Amino acid sequence: MKKISVLVIDDSALMRKLLTDVIDADPRMEVVGVAVDPYDARDKIKSLSPDVLTLDIEMPKMNGITFLRNLMRLRPMPVVMVSTLTEKGATATLQSMELGALDYVAKSVLQEDGGLEKFATMVVDKLYMASKANVAALASSSRLRNDPPSEARLVNPGTPRSGRIVAIGSSTGGTEALNQLLQVLPANTPPLLVAQHIPPMFSASLAARLNDSSAMTVVEAKDGQEVLPGHCYIAPGNFHLEIRRRGNGYICRTHQADKVNRHRPSVDVLFDSMIKEVGIHATGVILTGMGADGARGLVRMREAGCRTVGQDEATSVVYGMPRAAMELGGVEVQLPLSRIAEKILQLTSAGPAKKSK
Repeated sequence: MKKISVLVIDDSALMRKLLTDVIDADPRMEVVGVAVDPYDARDKIKSLSPDVLTLDIEMPKMNGITFLRNLMRLRPMPVVMVSTLTEKGATATLQSMELGALDYVAKSVLQEDGGLEKFATMVVDKLYMASKANVAALASSSRLRNDPPSEARLVNPGTPRSGRIVAIGSSTGGTEALNQLLQVLPANTPPLLVAQHIPPMFSASLAARLNDSSAMTVVEAKDGQEVLPGHCYIAPGNFHLEIRRRGNGYICRTHQADKVNRHRPSVDVLFDSMIKEVGIHATGVILTGMGADGARGLVRMREAGCRTVGQDEATSVVYGMPRAAMELGGVEVQLPLSRIAEKILQLTSAGPAKKSK
């Protein structure tokens, strides 16, 4: 079986050597070249045609963000960021993911107990995942990142049906999928609760960035926070998010119970709480992501009488979670990302959604 070819881009000779050793030790992949700066990388991409890149942010001649922006415009391909900045600089990391990077590994992991083993596992697992990404969907979303959104914001026809609440699960590729979804939803959309696989240091920044581009109010969920129409609640990193009934309304519940499907937040935890607390008035949506978190929860939602939506393969950067949900029978309707916002409004309102003029 052909090995996954990797190009390592880092100005540190020590890090280039470490990454090469780590990657070459995995039988699934091999380093076909190393580059010391983006100009060197540009030439090596042309000559070596690697399957996936590792990329640092802080480099001489051109920083990684600028290089990534140019790369995704001219030759979209899977990229995993490996950088010091990717942990302490949440804004830089989210920007890289918006520009097309699929995931990141923080170099600071090496300073932890058992850091080398942990770092090696993260690098090879994330490179393997990245190599399986849908490059066509990556190219499409990259264009959307670099051009102003041309799609008009949808109009919610009349008052949303009382008590309707939407739960959304996403992972790899999900930060940009959420951005595209929220850009077109109107301010009077029913409440959205989101479980996106994301580390603790990024969830508040993600909520702030989504809030800037959305007519809805997007916040990082707080324990006990009232759930209101026109608001979107992002699960805090390393916390599960659930919904709880309180009186005639609902509140967010965040907690650090055991990981589910190796994740916290877990999409299954959010979906199961929707069944228990909201019942048939809940809608479940599963977006792009690696693995199967949320798939069984979506099945349970559908069996309980909730409406369910899955992102299709063509527009998913990683068609893992939606595929698992589809194959298990949890997806009532599968749609491209560009049509999911309209479907959410259709399922939670009295009439069809319309585009504003």
